[in-house]
Amino acid sequence: MGIMAFTPMGNTVTFLAATTAPTPVQALSTTIGGTQYRVHNSGNVVIYLGFGDTANAATTAANASIKNATITMVAGSVEVFTFNVNQYVTAATASGSSQVYVTPGDGQ
Repeated sequence: MGIMAFTPMGNTVTFLAATTAPTPVQALSTTIGGTQYRVHNSGNVVIYLGFGDTANAATTAANASIKNATITMVAGSVEVFTFNVNQYVTAATASGSSQVYVTPGDGQ
């Protein structure tokens, strides 16, 4: 069994990460199996990504001081993460801002 290419299973959501994390967006999957998320940090600054089952959990994790479940993504990077279905997501930056795109789906 090989690794399946990433297949979108829901609409892409986007937000502008800044020094204060914006209100989290929910990446809704169109299937119950959409537990992976393709995240694209399209800007030129590092983002501190926060995912969570609730908007509050995502906001708490999105922290430039790297605490709790913060995930760091370098500028221009694309990563696929596995979390529960229909997660909330937001991100903070240490300075500047960055447009972030999140697509729920399945595969790597």
